[in-house]
Amino acid sequence: MSDAPQTPEHHPAPAPEDTVVLDAKGLRALAHPVRVQLVGLLRKFGPSTATRLAERLGVNSGTASYHLRQLDAAGFVEEDTERGNARERWWRAAHRTTTLSDREVVDQEPVAALAYLQSVASTYTLRTQQALSELQTLPESWRGTFDMSDWALRITPDEAVALRQELWEVLARYRWDNPETAASAPAGAERVGVITQILPELDAPGDASQSGSRSESGEDPS
Repeated sequence: MSDAPQTPEHHPAPAPEDTVVLDAKGLRALAHPVRVQLVGLLRKFGPSTATRLAERLGVNSGTASYHLRQLDAAGFVEEDTERGNARERWWRAAHRTTTLSDREVVDQEPVAALAYLQSVASTYTLRTQQALSELQTLPESWRGTFDMSDWALRITPDEAVALRQELWEVLARYRWDNPETAASAPAGAERVGVITQILPELDAPGDASQSGSRSESGEDPS
């Protein structure tokens, strides 16, 4: 995802100059759910104003303007001077993706790292709820495409890393959503959000009889 905490090494991602690798300063700047959502909206829908972004988020325009200025100072967004005027400022995302891959940064800024990841998680939850609320209005061809599954695996840390890489390699076979691919995509292609989560549950009981389950519709029955 464009506002995800990590980007796979072999993913057909944007060029390096379109990816921001979070350092300590950047991590602290993004440690707020509104800022994560603002960056995500600008990446998804393109340049916009604080007023329009505030309407999408359900906050007042002053709040959106404040967080946009903080994101501008940290280098995550920038003013779109070609669209702006004396009355209204337009903003655009400075990058297409965000990567949090430096373990030292996470160790140095544990509070900011946790706040950032929690903000990302809350954004994922909001996006899921919005998608489900619009499910009945989707075209018939798209109604059977969604999936919400919960698989319980018992694996080692090395196997977890291997699983993550394999999932990334599967995603790399598909078309990344950006202006270039959108122009050449086949008819009927739409933006689809794929959210991957590998979450260790170290407090789970060691009952070998437990296993993941999944209904035929793709929805987890638990």
